[in-house]
Amino acid sequence: MNKLSIERQAQIIRVLCEGNSIRSTARITSTAINTVVKLLREVGEACVIYQDETMQNLKLGRIQVDEIWSFVYSKEKNIPASKRGELGVGDVWTFTAIDADTKLVPCWLVGQRDAGHAFEFIDGLRQRLANRVQLTTDGHKMYLEAVEGAFGSEVDYAMLVKVYGASPEGEVRYSQAECLAAEEHPIQGNPDPAYISTSYIERQNLTMRMSMRRFTRLTNAFSKKLENHEYALALYFMHYNFARTHKSLSKPYPTTPAMAAGISDHMWTIGEIVALVD
Repeated sequence: MNKLSIERQAQIIRVLCEGNSIRSTARITSTAINTVVKLLREVGEACVIYQDETMQNLKLGRIQVDEIWSFVYSKEKNIPASKRGELGVGDVWTFTAIDADTKLVPCWLVGQRDAGHAFEFIDGLRQRLANRVQLTTDGHKMYLEAVEGAFGSEVDYAMLVKVYGASPEGEVRYSQAECLAAEEHPIQGNPDPAYISTSYIERQNLTMRMSMRRFTRLTNAFSKKLENHEYALALYFMHYNFARTHKSLSKPYPTTPAMAAGISDHMWTIGEIVALVD
């Protein structure tokens, strides 16, 4: 990495942030694949440390939570017998949270879609907050115990349970079932019915799929190692939170989620993100 100028490193990171794979980034920037991977790991690790230190005592209001599927090493059906049951091999889920007002993503967690990782994620979210919030999740039962165990009674919590059915046009390969209804279920506290929603976090999931090749469905794009997957996520969220303006926030001037949340006073450049390594 010492042989690359900061401008060259910034170019590589910018291409990665635009959703390109490791191999396409290497081709576009005329850089060796191993060099791209090494830079991703170094910058990703620096992004993990910086965001962990910065995302503290956050004054947020309406939090939405969801999880998004991907896979590492191989598809679940192709896992070798010697690696079955190993975390980070096969299906992995990324838990994410977003604040509806600032669009800040305060935390995320890669793990399995189970009660243990759900609690770890929700408890990590709680530790970053400075005030009581309204929280909305989907209807997955793992969130019930996770929210109760992490927040106790210090949260206004509701579930949005969606009811799905067959598409009226008939079943089409790869098509999702049609959402027939969305039922609001207040769980504890006093959640405002007008803000029981998961729209923003579901849109964030779409942004993740468009911005990280690893999350693209129905392709052979995936992370070979869990830690590389996590570093790619850290880079993505650093860029999203600090360096990418959000259209809903950008009046009268361009504003990033971090600026809206009061944890940054300017829009970061890719060069500043790369400089975190030092």
